[in-house]
Amino acid sequence: MKIEDLELLTRIVEGALMAADQPLAKRALKDLFDDLERPDDALFDQALAQLEADCESRGYELVRVASGYRFQVRQELGQWVSKLWKERAPRYTRALLETLALVAYRQPITRGEIEEIRGVAVSTQIIRTLLERDWVKVVGHRDVPGRPAIYATTKQFLDYFNLKSLDQLPPLAEIRELGTISKEFNIDLPPELIEPANDDELDQQQAAGAAAPEQAQASAQALDSEAQEQDTEQDGEQEQESRKAFEAWDSVQSEAGLDEPSYEDDIEAQMSSGGDEPGLNV
Repeated sequence: MKIEDLELLTRIVEGALMAADQPLAKRALKDLFDDLERPDDALFDQALAQLEADCESRGYELVRVASGYRFQVRQELGQWVSKLWKERAPRYTRALLETLALVAYRQPITRGEIEEIRGVAVSTQIIRTLLERDWVKVVGHRDVPGRPAIYATTKQFLDYFNLKSLDQLPPLAEIRELGTISKEFNIDLPPELIEPANDDELDQQQAAGAAAPEQAQASAQALDSEAQEQDTEQDGEQEQESRKAFEAWDSVQSEAGLDEPSYEDDIEAQMSSGGDEPGLNV
């Protein structure tokens, strides 16, 4: 028998979202029910709206991201709740954030195009870190000599930064400093990362998981020396205090929803409709 009780459905959806270890799309919530008992779409929408309203006075909220719906602690409570986790917060360097921003705003894009815009080489460690965090992925290769990899952001990138779709990216006319980037992406960075002494040293610190600034610097220097022997692409990389500002994107015309074509389909469509040029066309 089809479920028509809004209160019951709301409690079921709430329990499912509490138990899930990842966002749940509406389709996944529907699959919790047999065909005969599955509620109508309208009732699902009412249940989700009810949950969102119920959370208004609580320490957590119902958020819709690219992969679906999830409960999360309210951002303004993060400074207290974050103390429950003992792991050191990831270190985001200026160079890494600039690279991530360029992939997000100019995708699909190659490493060479990123370097051309930034005016400085992009270290292999930065690309590796973004791939390992599953914030970017390889979506193809340019049909040019060397066939360089083409990068684009992932659903995990959208989920991490609480975005439903790419058109929710804030408009950027230019980026001049790390604090600007961190503000645009809602990243709460410690003060010591705002003006790093050397991007490449901090990149190596991130890979080594340094426990203290002095130890991190020593480890970074050792790793940098070894990396220069193993990877010629990193030879000669130096601190660049000034960087080129990159062009802002035009606003995306259509808003992506969970029942619309998938994020991967959006990227494939861009590739097939002229993806050889930097920029995103949805």
